[in-house]
Amino acid sequence: MPIQIGDPIPEVVLKHIDDGIQAIDTPTLFEDRKVVLFAVPGAFTPTCSERHLPGFVEHFEQFRARGVEVACMAVNDPFVMQAWGKSLDVPHGLRMLSDGNGDLTRAMGLEMDGSAYGMGLRAKRFALYAEDGVVKQLFIEAPGEFKVSSAEHVLANLP
Repeated sequence: MPIQIGDPIPEVVLKHIDDGIQAIDTPTLFEDRKVVLFAVPGAFTPTCSERHLPGFVEHFEQFRARGVEVACMAVNDPFVMQAWGKSLDVPHGLRMLSDGNGDLTRAMGLEMDGSAYGMGLRAKRFALYAEDGVVKQLFIEAPGEFKVSSAEHVLANLP
């Protein structure tokens, strides 16, 4: 069963690049703060690169003005996430997180099977808003859609 509103974010270690590969656990990422985490099926894929991540880049300062941190996650390695972020001029502070083995994706029940496309296990396209490590809003896309997890939709639905 997928994670639900009111559930705590599972404890998992993710990776990112900041002066080398760094590990960050979800308690450190989420506790004592407001965070929007959005996930994409894959870095450098069309909808993810043309619409999903660019929307959060465009509206990044609006999230920050509301005291909300933003993190992007994919089941890709940290080097890919870093290169993808650079290619789209991701601003400093928008975290590009690698869930390389899909640990957080599976722990939240938000995995999809991309084997038909040669992609293996991937994250469903989603966004969530959490306060102090607890999910307050959850936006999971239907397969092949991009509506409810957009930056604009998430911003419009923040408490």
